[in-house]
Amino acid sequence: MSRLRPIVEELVLDRPLEEIFSLFTDDPYPFWLDSSLPGGKMGRWSFIGSDPFLVLKTFGRDIRIEEKGVTLQTTANPFTVLRTQLNRFPLERGDLNIPFLGGAVGFFSYDLGRMAERIPDRTTNDLNVPDISLGFYHTILAVEHLENRAYIIASGLPAEGEKAAAKAVADLALFKEKLTQPAPKLSDPWSEPAIDTADIRTHFSYADYCRAVETIKDYIVAGDIYQANMTQRLDAPLRMPPYQLYRRLRQANPAPFAAYLDCGDNLRVLSSSPERFLRLENNVVESRPIKGTRPRGKTPEEDKANREELLVSEKDRAELVMIIDLQRNDLGRVCSYSTVRVPELIVLEEYATVFHLVSTIRGELAPGKDAIDLLKASFPGGSITGTPKIRAMEIIEELEPVRRGIYTGSIGYIGFDGHADLNIVIRTLINKGENVHLQVGGGIVFDSEASLEYEETLHKAKALLKSLGVSQFPEVNL
Repeated sequence: MSRLRPIVEELVLDRPLEEIFSLFTDDPYPFWLDSSLPGGKMGRWSFIGSDPFLVLKTFGRDIRIEEKGVTLQTTANPFTVLRTQLNRFPLERGDLNIPFLGGAVGFFSYDLGRMAERIPDRTTNDLNVPDISLGFYHTILAVEHLENRAYIIASGLPAEGEKAAAKAVADLALFKEKLTQPAPKLSDPWSEPAIDTADIRTHFSYADYCRAVETIKDYIVAGDIYQANMTQRLDAPLRMPPYQLYRRLRQANPAPFAAYLDCGDNLRVLSSSPERFLRLENNVVESRPIKGTRPRGKTPEEDKANREELLVSEKDRAELVMIIDLQRNDLGRVCSYSTVRVPELIVLEEYATVFHLVSTIRGELAPGKDAIDLLKASFPGGSITGTPKIRAMEIIEELEPVRRGIYTGSIGYIGFDGHADLNIVIRTLINKGENVHLQVGGGIVFDSEASLEYEETLHKAKALLKSLGVSQFPEVNL
């Protein structure tokens, strides 16, 4: 199949993106990859789309493909199926400098890692979400925040040749017309709280979480691991429309890799992630792991003290260095020899409720490798597993009571042209049915103090709970 060249039209947006996306929320599988952190160097582009022409969902090796009103069910390796489906729709980038021109958008759950590595299956799979949930989109809105530009991109897929060219023109016109429609009136998202503290159910008590931390430290002393990421999940009823909740979340915790996904089957993902997992552009790979957290202060003086405390913390710096080494090794499996570098070793980034230590790792993808090879070699991200990765995942499976599902997986896109940008799913709310779920955790090392590790999860939960209308953690005052 010859490669298609998408058509692009620049336009002026006359209203905020929150209003624009409200035009799409009732469509099938709407998505908003939302760089909602103003002025952030990572948050340059946002993308909006809906109504994919193909939907791919996988549960282990059980594959479901919805296309042209027909659902195909089969059994296969999900990575192989994903590559096969993407290769059906080759797109020519040419000299276009918009990073995403159309392709697969959605999530890869943490449990997809079971398809890349042999991990015991001990945790309860109570949410039963897909391992992969992706829509294939032919027309999208791309918004560049640095210069305040907006573009509609249409490929004409899944048609081919001249039919695709004609379809692209028609699709672009329909999309442009949609953007002129009056948006539903958006009320103040903070007009009423969603839930009470008493509504929240935790899967870990304070005592149980601390015992799990001590068990991880025992494994470290025994030489099994150097560190592991320990998390806990909170569940609550959802008492407001999911999009209203997302508007609250993006205001409470603006982030460069935020997202709203409606995945069908009464499943929605509301993310305010600060962490990039993988980016692939023009064969250059980038990963930005986060390790080390301190809360924002209540005064400028406290803010400065917390910032400086994190920067000089030997524990947090050592924790990040271990993950840098792990991520370098993962990238080295698919990058050309000697190209993996660390241009930013340890830098501090500021967010609404926390400070983080971050590193940047880059490499050049080896000839014959693609985004799927990169994903499989690196998944799930080392910053949310531990090191060595496989043993850390085995210990996570032993100690955490429920499957992580989407949490600590990845959200983003893999383009039909081979480009990709994926986050790490943290600071995220999962809406399944009438309930909402959030999960928080942190890296445990030899000198971790269990009470402080638990307290760190509270700091990370603060923005999520605030978006739900909750100012107090179930057990501990925030």
